[in-house]
This record gives sequence, C-alpha cells and structure tokens, in this order.
Amino acid sequence: MNMITCVSVHRTLACLHRAFGGVRWKSSLRLAPLLTASPARALIDEQISIKGRFLPPQSPITVCAQMHCDDGDLWESFAHYNTNTDGTLNLSRDHSVGGSYLGCEPMGLFWGLQPAPGSRKGLRMRKKYVATPYVTHLSLLEGHVSPSERQSTELAAVTSERWYMAPGIQRIEIRQDGVVGTLFLPPGPGPFPAMLDMWGMGGGLVEYRAALFASRGYASFSLAYFRHKDLPGSPNQMNVGDSYLKSAFQLLQNHSRVCADRIGIIGLSFGVYLTLRLATQTGVKPSCLICINGPVGSTFSLADEEGRTEHVDSNQKYWTYDDQGYVIFRDVSSLKNLPPENKAKIEDLSCPIMLIVGEDDLSSSSKENADLVKETLTAVGKSQLLTYLSYPGAGHLIEPPYTPTARMSLWSVKPTKMFTLWGGHPAPHAAAQEHSWKKILDFIETNLRK
Repeated sequence: MNMITCVSVHRTLACLHRAFGGVRWKSSLRLAPLLTASPARALIDEQISIKGRFLPPQSPITVCAQMHCDDGDLWESFAHYNTNTDGTLNLSRDHSVGGSYLGCEPMGLFWGLQPAPGSRKGLRMRKKYVATPYVTHLSLLEGHVSPSERQSTELAAVTSERWYMAPGIQRIEIRQDGVVGTLFLPPGPGPFPAMLDMWGMGGGLVEYRAALFASRGYASFSLAYFRHKDLPGSPNQMNVGDSYLKSAFQLLQNHSRVCADRIGIIGLSFGVYLTLRLATQTGVKPSCLICINGPVGSTFSLADEEGRTEHVDSNQKYWTYDDQGYVIFRDVSSLKNLPPENKAKIEDLSCPIMLIVGEDDLSSSSKENADLVKETLTAVGKSQLLTYLSYPGAGHLIEPPYTPTARMSLWSVKPTKMFTLWGGHPAPHAAAQEHSWKKILDFIETNLRK
C-alpha cells in the first residue's frame, strides 16, 4: 500500500508540472549566490580555484579577501569583475578591471594582500607559527566597491586555509653541539634528500620555507646564525663562524632519515654569502646551491678567519636614504665595497648552483654579485654548473609564491624606528615568486633525487 501511494503522488506532481509549464516552475526558484574556493585546505604554493555562481548576469561584482596575520594585523585585497552572461565568475578565466590587481590573476587575491587602512606602518607578512594555517575570508560584494567602504551587500562567502606544513610533517627544535635551528622531516622512515636553509641579516629563526620544503618531501633544516637568544654573545654581531655552519651541515648528514650525499643549501640575502662560504669549505660537499638576491662577500669587519663579524653597524657608511628617510642597503654589497679577503672562493665551487635575481632589488647589489659568480665560473671552465634566473620588476624578498611582497617594511625599533626599502612591484614580483619557486623545485628534484 505504501508503494502504491508514493507512485500515485509522483504521477500527480508530474501532471501539475506539465499543466503549469516546466520553464515557469523552474524560474520561480532563484538559487542564492554561491562562492567556492577549492581545495578548501591547500599548501601555500598551490593554486586555489575561486568561482562564483548564481549571480546576476553581466553585473559588477567585487571579490574580497581578508585575513589576520600571526601578529593580529588585518590584511585585505579586492578585485572588480563583471559576471558572464550565465551569471558565473571564475578567477582562473576572468579579468579583474580594478582593485588590488588587473587582468587574469587566479591567485591575485592572495599575493595582492596589503595591510588594511589604518594599520601600523611598515608591516611585512611573515609566518611565525608554521603549525597553523593562514585563514582567509573570501567574499562576494554587490557592485564595484572597496572592502573599507562596507556599504555593499555581502552576497556569499567562503573560508580558505593555506598551510606551510602538510599533514604528518615533524617539526623538531635543534639545540645540539651549539647549533640552533629547526628540523622538518616528511612522514615516513626515509632516508630523504635534504635542504639547509639560511636567511638574511634580519636574524632570528625563519621556518616557513623549510616547512614547505619538507611538505614537498625533503628533510629541511632552518638554521639560526644571528640575533637569536640561544646563540652566544652580543645580538649586534655574528658570533658564529665557518665551524658552526659546517657543524649544521654535518648534523644533517649524520641524521638517520637523511641521505648524506644528497644535501642542498639555500640562502637569501646575507645567507647567500654564507651559502657560498660553506660550500667551499674543506669536507663540505653539497649537491646543489640556491642563491637568492645576495652578495658574494661581506663589508662587515671580520673578527677572525672563521667569518665571525664585529659589530654589524660597522658598515653604516654604505647606507643611503630616500627622500622619506627609508634606509637602502644596496651599496653594502656593492662589489667595490667588498674587501677581497671577505669574498667567498667562487672558483672552488664544484656543484650545480642556481642564482635568482630581482632586478628591482633595493637591499642588495644582487645582479652585480650574480654577474660576478657567472664570470668567475665561466673563467674557470665551470659555466655548466650555473642556472641564472633574473626577474624585471622583482625586489629583494623573493619568497614562496602567492604571498604578498613588502616594498618597504620596519627594520628596527631601537634606538629609533628605522624602515628599509626592499624593492619590487606587486604583479611582476608575484610572477617572479611563482616562476622561481617552480624552478627551485625542479632544480632540487634534478640534483637531489635523480
């Protein structure tokens, strides 16, 4: 009896549908606008597909992104679009006509993030806690507006999580034989090829690039060498030298889950000098080097042959300032200012090396230094070792992709506030980060796995 009743009701509904007309029946049900971001959880270097549906056709729409960084500051971006005739929006297909970026930029909402109006001056987005994601609120607003106006109706919203650490990655704090850093290990017994990761003279311990390398299957060790509470001596001088760097490399070599003969080194800024210096030490045989916007030597007065420095402000005579009083460090690494005895022995390099240069770098004479590496390797018959990538419009801080650049940021607060210029323009810098990261992953895949 129940089955007969259900069939009867279905037939009745079908008759009503025919009587009142299928088109009218459907058109009376208007679906609510929908915004999707897929995948909802992704690594920071993965593209996210952002789409809008069930929107008014051929109408102005604003897509917004808002998120709080680890310091609690609000960052936001927005872009103006016009929906298609079918009422859809696809950031991988459609072109922004205004806002934080122009043109077809699938990840523009992320690399286009800027501090919200009224924020503290000189902010730079850097991930402090790699075990947590960046959580971004994405929304659709009616018309072409800006997020600060907030006078438009929010039509739809979705949340996106972007991670530096994939599930299963181990994060291990290292304080061993005086070496200070953080080791990241992929899941599984290994052994894994590995990367030794060094940043610049901002100091401290920067973990997010190393976490991302581990998420791509490489053991990775982010090394502190300057301005860290667990390092000896004054915070205003580099109190560790060649033996410290060598110990860090050997720590990786000796780890049971690391392939001892498949270790690369990556350095940014002053980390480039340390990368080159370490790679030419006796007993250190890296499989490859990656050098991003940095010098081949140091203008700091060296305290000893190991490369320890005197007070780092000893090179202030090379600082210059723009008309707003922002410091420019570019001349600190100009070749004419580098004492010959403070330069790395580039001619002794024996492994593949990738040089990455931002042509609008205001913090380092990176192109001049990279050209010297190229000329030196060519002169000694080693040009086959070199891969050289140069990016017009990119600045100093070429980092993992889809993250915003800071052309200027706060450098120090004591004894007075000081801001520094890094260089770079948003769109070409974002393109450089995306392209160079793919090249980096290809480079280490070739030299560490194959």
